Amino acid sequence: MKDWVKKHPREAALLGAIAVLFLLPLGGVDGFYTAGNLRNLAIDNLPVLLAAAGMTVVIVAGQIDISIGSQFVAGGIAAGLLARSGLPMPAVALATLGLGALFGAANGLLVTVARIPAIIATLATMVLLRNGVLRATGGDWIQGLPSGFQWFGLAPASAPLVYLAGAGLVFAAAAWALRHTTAGRAFYAVGCDHEASRRVGLNPERRVVAAFAVLGVATAAAALLNYTRYPTIETNGGLGFELKVIAAVVVGGTAITGGRGSLIGTFLGVILLGSIGTVFTFLHVNPAWEKAIQGAILLVAVVADTAFGRRREGTSP
Repeated sequence: MKDWVKKHPREAALLGAIAVLFLLPLGGVDGFYTAGNLRNLAIDNLPVLLAAAGMTVVIVAGQIDISIGSQFVAGGIAAGLLARSGLPMPAVALATLGLGALFGAANGLLVTVARIPAIIATLATMVLLRNGVLRATGGDWIQGLPSGFQWFGLAPASAPLVYLAGAGLVFAAAAWALRHTTAGRAFYAVGCDHEASRRVGLNPERRVVAAFAVLGVATAAAALLNYTRYPTIETNGGLGFELKVIAAVVVGGTAITGGRGSLIGTFLGVILLGSIGTVFTFLHVNPAWEKAIQGAILLVAVVADTAFGRRREGTSP
């Protein structure tokens, strides 16, 4: 156990913080530990988890995407409109995932071909997508969805478990692929040193576009999991979604400069940041403290990551 803690200090610290957070409601709070509440807590954070998996790939590759909040709502609206047109739900899902891949690849091309810094390129696409959604819908919510849209036609009692199992399998497969496949390890190489990766035969531009496309697909999948839970689709959704996702990834130990990170850490970051609001609600704490605590955790994570990077450089031969 001690060896594991020494090798994985960030994950150990996150597990400790999560344990403390989940122990707080023991002080006479009723209802927090019920199966229904814990299930809802997990379901509510599934979209963030899937999008954070894709964001981990992008940040590991040395990039960032702040347009995913707009991609998220655009994917949900596209799915609703396609379903309302009579398209079967499997086709709706495939079309939405394909649209997400296109959104992501477009960002990747802006970064690699147009040579626009990622934060500027994705800021532009964030605004364009958000305004495009509002103009296309007039701000009206998407209603009149077919009965098979909500929960993909599954029974409401069993659908959450299916969503949890499906998302868990996808996330586990992504975590394994990122660490144990040549394609996954290539993202680390590109993030560590762009030019060095080129010299060893990798195509960093292609890898960057692939990373953005992966994030686009992950965001579209997150939109499907989120918006199929409801009978209508809000056209003003997704606000602040990118901040939740990026914060979870950074708190989970992924270096904002690229080249280092893991989906296990991202998973723990999502649990920690995604549970604070629910715990505070049961403890009757002012909701304003949720954002303050999340911001403090993010700041500590960035400072710790910077200190770790300097210490690693200082000990390098």
